[in-house]
Order: sequence, then C-alpha cells, then structure tokens
Amino acid sequence: MLRVWLRWVGVCGLFVFVACGTAKKTNVLQNPQAMVITPVQSIEQAIVPSDTLLPTSTVTEQAKVSQSLQVVLSPEQLAWNMLQDGNHKQYDFATAMHYDIRKPQFVMLHHTSQASMAQTIRTFQLPHTKVSSHYVIGRDGRVVQMLNDYLRGWHAGRGKWGNITDMNSVSIGIELDNSGNEPFPDAQINSLLQLLDTLKTKYAIPQKNFIGHSDFAPGRKDDPSMFFPWERLAERGFGIWFNADHLVPAPANFNPMDALKLMGYDMNNPEAVIRVFKKKFLKRDLPAQLSDQEKAVLYDLYRKFY
Repeated sequence: MLRVWLRWVGVCGLFVFVACGTAKKTNVLQNPQAMVITPVQSIEQAIVPSDTLLPTSTVTEQAKVSQSLQVVLSPEQLAWNMLQDGNHKQYDFATAMHYDIRKPQFVMLHHTSQASMAQTIRTFQLPHTKVSSHYVIGRDGRVVQMLNDYLRGWHAGRGKWGNITDMNSVSIGIELDNSGNEPFPDAQINSLLQLLDTLKTKYAIPQKNFIGHSDFAPGRKDDPSMFFPWERLAERGFGIWFNADHLVPAPANFNPMDALKLMGYDMNNPEAVIRVFKKKFLKRDLPAQLSDQEKAVLYDLYRKFY
C-alpha cells in the first residue's frame, strides 16, 4: 500500500512541475512587448557624436608612438624586398636557368678617421649617416663583416676610376680603424692580408683592382693615409708597386699625364691626382708637380702593369 502511495505522489509531482513550466512560457508569449525593442526606437535613442576626429595633439602623440614601433629591416631583408620588387606581377613568370648576382671586381681601402672601431660600426648602423662598408678591421686585427659581399655598400661615393663612376656597384669596401695620422699596426695589416687573399681568390679580382679611396676621388678623399703599407700589399699581389732597384729615367716622349689616366685616375684635376700619386708611392704630396725621379717611378709602373 505504501509503495502505491509513493508512485501516486511522484506522478502528481511531475504533473505539477510540468504545469508550472508551461504557465511561465505561456506568460512570456502572451506579453511579447516585454522582450522586443523595435529598430525605430533604437535609432531614435542613439546618440551620434558631432565630430569623430581626434584632436591634433592626440594624433601627433599617436604618430610618435607609431614611428617608435617601426620595424628596422636588416640589409639582407631590404635586399630581398628589392628582389621581390623586381618581379612584375602583371606578367607571367618562369625562372630562367642561368643567372647570378653582383660580382665584386674591385676592393677599395679606407681609414675610418674615427675614435674607435665601435664608433665606426655604430656609424654604419645609424639611418641618417647614409654610409656603410663591407668590413671593418680593428687595430688588434679583429675583423667585423657588416655586409654580405654580394650586396652593394655605400662607401665610395662620388668619383671616377677609368670608366667607372659607380664604384659601389662593383667593389667591396674595407675600413681600417685608423685616425689617418698614425701607422697601421701589424696585427691589423696581417688580418687585412688574410681577408684580401680570400676575396681575391674567391672573386678572381685582378691585382690592379685593389685601390684606395683617394685613387677614386682625388682632392675629395685622402684615405688610406700615406702611412698605409701599399708596398707590403703589392708583394702579396694586392695592388701595384714599383721596383726601386731598377728605376730608369723616363724617355723624353713619355707623357706622365697620359700614364696617370691609363692607370685609372680622373684627370679633371691634375694637381690633385699628382698629390694622390706621390702620397701613395713616394710618401709625400708636395709640390704638386712631378720631379724626374718621380716620373721614373711612374714610368716603371707604366712599363710593368700597363
């Protein structure tokens, strides 16, 4: 009897629960206005601001923040972007089988005229300086590569050597940490010789194509200074030098200006060229004329290399 009574209570409870739920749903359905807001009312109640522009001061501050957050791309990334920019999307593309990239044909040597190697490296990393070089060599012989050999550095600037006016496109620039008024340490020159040997072998750079910045821009540049050991480099096949033990007088019909031009010098300013030549090969630059002995040096170079 007790079991029957519990079943009856359970069933009645279920009926009561269902009935209560149904009543609430019906109540909501019978009062639809309690839950619905018409679109017209939403629009009418919305507040439209009279001016959506930010104040000038706010815009300026946001611009400063935006500039500080700009990503600085590496030289390799910039070069890759330039390569991508060279593909024109409006045309079909099929890669050719045979091609290469910039091949260095010259090496240009500089002295830094700065306080330290660290300062030079920093100079080449600042956006506003607009100057760079492939290698920097410290007084202690440390070598820092700053650009891939195949990338075009900004080290030569305005000038001319032979028919070349854009030396940056065909050369590797090497900076030596030196004030221009001091000798170059042996450790530094030894590291330079090792680097030059690597570059000459790798890119088949001719002996005559190892030059100084002043050779390319006489009157505008004077680096590397007269302390630079060009004779020591020439003994290893990097640049040219004369044979001091077998100099002969230049013949009467020898034209030194034509010889300097044949070497590669831009003869628009002959006096500047003579001073660069004398500083490099004779370790003096005055006066701006060639003596008989200096003409003999030039004649020896002319006979040996040109």
